[in-house]
Amino acid sequence: MIVGIGVDVVDIARFDRAVARTPALLPRLFAEGERNRSTASLAARFAAKEALIKAIGETRAGFRWVDMVVDSDEHGNPHISAGGGVAEMLAERGITDLHLSMTHDGGVACAFVVAERLA
Repeated sequence: MIVGIGVDVVDIARFDRAVARTPALLPRLFAEGERNRSTASLAARFAAKEALIKAIGETRAGFRWVDMVVDSDEHGNPHISAGGGVAEMLAERGITDLHLSMTHDGGVACAFVVAERLA
């Protein structure tokens, strides 16, 4: 059963300017394994994290951006995993599966997340 959906878009140039102005954003927003990517890829991963927040429907104390990690499987398909406070929020809502789609083109990164639980 779908319990939440979230979508987010990020202007890649604006994201790049923010990171250039504030280099401390990268370790605050991304786990170490996520950081060595192009700006467009990082913007898409940020959009995925924002979309997950929207799919969950709540943030609170204890939530950290690095508690959400966006990675790809051996075929290049994206997936998102959660730890810490984000994992706790998922468990509280009975969310067992997260589905992620991301893209970037024309200066915009976009991500869509579907959160599911067993019926």
